[in-house]
Amino acid sequence: MLDDDEPAPVPHRKLQPGKIVIASHNEGKVREIRALLEPYGIEPVSAGSLGIPEPVETGTSFAANAELKARFSADLSGMVSLADDSGLCVDALNGDPGVYTADWAETPNGRDWHLAMQKVEEALQAKGPEAGRDAHFACVLSLCWPDGHVESFEGRCEGRLTWPPRGTMGFGYDPVFVPLNDTRSFAELDPDEKRAISHRADAFRKLVAAVIN
Repeated sequence: MLDDDEPAPVPHRKLQPGKIVIASHNEGKVREIRALLEPYGIEPVSAGSLGIPEPVETGTSFAANAELKARFSADLSGMVSLADDSGLCVDALNGDPGVYTADWAETPNGRDWHLAMQKVEEALQAKGPEAGRDAHFACVLSLCWPDGHVESFEGRCEGRLTWPPRGTMGFGYDPVFVPLNDTRSFAELDPDEKRAISHRADAFRKLVAAVIN
């Protein structure tokens, strides 16, 4: 029973089958999210294919940036939009690169993910031989309807960092991340195996339970 001062829980809004905008220009993310959504009768289209630009990510948390991107695409498309904000958080680096995961890859010629992985490794080595390699991937998925209603879901995948990078599948920092209870990096896993255990899959399971099932 709720206390008199405690607000009643707001029911989740159900997501109906049909087209939805994936608010990302990252083709790796778009592929993963499309594979997760299509079994539910949802037809994902990328923001890039609609000519929607990438907004400036001014948030200081994964949730803030995911909601910002979802609202931006929903406003410009007039369609339900789904945005992902995710990143690598390294315990010994106080959670860095975290929400600045993509920034560590930026160069004047675009994103260089090998450079980003090297920066993380160099930062760990600078901490000395005692620095731990525990890390996790975090993901927030935000759904925004054209009327501004937003729902967000957070997922995690725990693991450790390895060096040098291994594997040719996946994207981003996948070649240096080994999930718990495995010896292979994310980039060595078959895409279906990765999708089953990833931070994005964890967030997606919560989204499905709340707004689809």
